[in-house]
Amino acid sequence: MKNKASTKKIIVHVILLAGVAIVVFPFIWMVLTSFKTAGEAMQIPPTFFPKQFLLDAYTQIVTALPFARVYLNTIISTLVTTAVQVAFCSMAAYAFARIEFPFKNAIFILILSVLMVPGQIFLIPQYLIIQKVGLLDTIPALFLPNLFSAFGTFLLRQFFMSLPKELEEAAILDGCNRFQIFGKIMLPLVKPGIVSLVIFTAKFAWNDFMWPLIVNTSPKMMTLGPALATLQGQYTTKYPMQMAGAVMAVIPIIVLFFIFQRQFIEGVAQSGIKG
Repeated sequence: MKNKASTKKIIVHVILLAGVAIVVFPFIWMVLTSFKTAGEAMQIPPTFFPKQFLLDAYTQIVTALPFARVYLNTIISTLVTTAVQVAFCSMAAYAFARIEFPFKNAIFILILSVLMVPGQIFLIPQYLIIQKVGLLDTIPALFLPNLFSAFGTFLLRQFFMSLPKELEEAAILDGCNRFQIFGKIMLPLVKPGIVSLVIFTAKFAWNDFMWPLIVNTSPKMMTLGPALATLQGQYTTKYPMQMAGAVMAVIPIIVLFFIFQRQFIEGVAQSGIKG
């Protein structure tokens, strides 16, 4: 029995290691390609390691694109989207979970129905709205359509519903109003859910490609995704430069995850809890 259990454990670990290798391999390939020359990157058969680790692609991409401005645009869009979306979603989630009001369930189902519709359907209406208010090719155009999330509302609602009602009753007896109960008592208790939503939202905003590509056309108003796509030409593609830009683009998200990975895993594990 002991040998059988050990064999099962070995098989499970082998399968997990194989899965990790499949997931990590493209990232390793991207990093190594960023140190190659253009000839090495397009060589057939391909080489895994560069003959010499060069930083040419990193220096070239900074001069080929207004990289600092593009990076700043992405940071601003991500920070604003994340902060406002977390604020709106947490307030909406608290209301749907803990406050009784007319047509509450019907309104919540209506919000959830947005998740069943492909996001591309909203691109033209959103573009027309941004055009009408004169915000095309501006920084606010990048984040205005993404300041609320049906998914974020649903996620945080599950956390608020898992909290005992006695907390609110005790707070009301102590003279707290709804805003005090929400901000000082409930919000700190759903910290894992907040962290999960922050990471999900930041990742989406940081990697968003379609909307920034449509709404902003000048190089100085682009975000990282569309800016890196401009390096792909009709006849040739500067793969080392693209990979170097992708490496620099992915670093903040990796750092964010490693800082908050414990809260993120805890939040995802608890997101299905319902009181």
